[in-house]
Amino acid sequence: MNHPEPRPPGPRRDLAVAALAVLLVTAAVVVGRYLENHDGSLHVNWPPLYAKWDPHIGPGTPAALAVAALVVAYGPALAARLPWRALLTAAWAGSTAWIWSLALVDGWHRGVAERLTTKYEYLRVIDRFDDIPATLRDFTHHIVQVPGEYHWPAHTAGHPPAAPLTFVLLDRIGLGGGGWAGAFVITAGGTAVLAVLLTVRALADEATARRAAPFLVLAPAAVWMGASADGYFAAVAAWMIALLTLAATRTVRSPALAATGAGLLFGLTCYLSYGLTLFAVIAAGVLLIARSPRPLPYFVAGAVVVPLVFTAFGFDWWEAYHLLVERYYQGAAGVRPYWYWVWANPACTVFVVGLATVAGLRRTLTAAPGAVHRWRTRDTTATDRLVGLALAALLAVAAADLSGMSKAETERIWLPFALFLLPAAALLPRPSARAWLTAQAVLALAVNHLLFTGW
Repeated sequence: MNHPEPRPPGPRRDLAVAALAVLLVTAAVVVGRYLENHDGSLHVNWPPLYAKWDPHIGPGTPAALAVAALVVAYGPALAARLPWRALLTAAWAGSTAWIWSLALVDGWHRGVAERLTTKYEYLRVIDRFDDIPATLRDFTHHIVQVPGEYHWPAHTAGHPPAAPLTFVLLDRIGLGGGGWAGAFVITAGGTAVLAVLLTVRALADEATARRAAPFLVLAPAAVWMGASADGYFAAVAAWMIALLTLAATRTVRSPALAATGAGLLFGLTCYLSYGLTLFAVIAAGVLLIARSPRPLPYFVAGAVVVPLVFTAFGFDWWEAYHLLVERYYQGAAGVRPYWYWVWANPACTVFVVGLATVAGLRRTLTAAPGAVHRWRTRDTTATDRLVGLALAALLAVAAADLSGMSKAETERIWLPFALFLLPAAALLPRPSARAWLTAQAVLALAVNHLLFTGW
């Protein structure tokens, strides 16, 4: 017996929780300004974001305004009536245009070409990979800062070598320099919306994916997807979950091949960022929601490939992770107060997902008990399955937050997890979609035009 979709609560509670999110952000800003002015312990210029106050407009401003206006005006209607493949194409084009236009608000050089060339970034170490096998064998020796000895810049030290190696390989094929690197991460990041839509359609249903599509396109997360390596990481992780979902729901021609591909991408994800091992939580959530362990052997077989390759070349992931923890506390994390960031990190996430997602997550938590009950009776609705996906992403974020390894900069570090929170906005009433989309656009435009975000 199929149950009707639960009737959503009234919009007043949505507005109330959005107001609470605004209060959380305000508190993080006020307390953060006090702490930074008092003792400088936060090491961010505009807490809780890693940014500085810099009101400006740029060449991307007209395009960003146009994209926002078009998605708000026509996004919900087009998402409802376009053929599915046309919707995927439109969503990809819209998301890519949104990311590019926001990046270009800061201009080509400052917004794209120079992002990955700063002293903290991966392009600073390209010449250190002339002999890739030798560099991988020696990689862990340069993570911890030792006086008088060379150590990796912050981002290279803070990630496994697949992250810098990506840009080394781009350089090797003739796509060297910050411009190509920036274009690569934006292009990759723009595909993430496709992966999330495919996941939601396979796990919940097509109607739910269609309602989520405009919110995925116009996500404030695009501010940090532009020319940030974490946007590339997010895309890899999103496609991993998409392939696993297609395999688990058997909505693809070859579930075994999809599951193996998901495993390969999971292995790569873990060698792009240590913290993204928490995507195992979302992957497990997908298998639980789909009630299908069948992809697991193929997934595990694929997942061991990348670790085996890097281990064969002499890189020890576990040793590197422990050295990273030591390096992490040698730097700003050693003085950044845990008590502040444990609640200010969620405030950063509000900037990334927007108030529409916050309201959708309220509905997620409200619907969770009923969803769990129906899951136990094997009689779930599309809403229940979407709720399960959002809860898995929330659990991964909570684990990252409580770990103490995410003090600040979570507006970019948690981008991969945020992508799977955004579909919760599909739970909002359809008549209010344009209003919530407007709120999303205003937030992204305000952040990008009033602040200069950094990483």
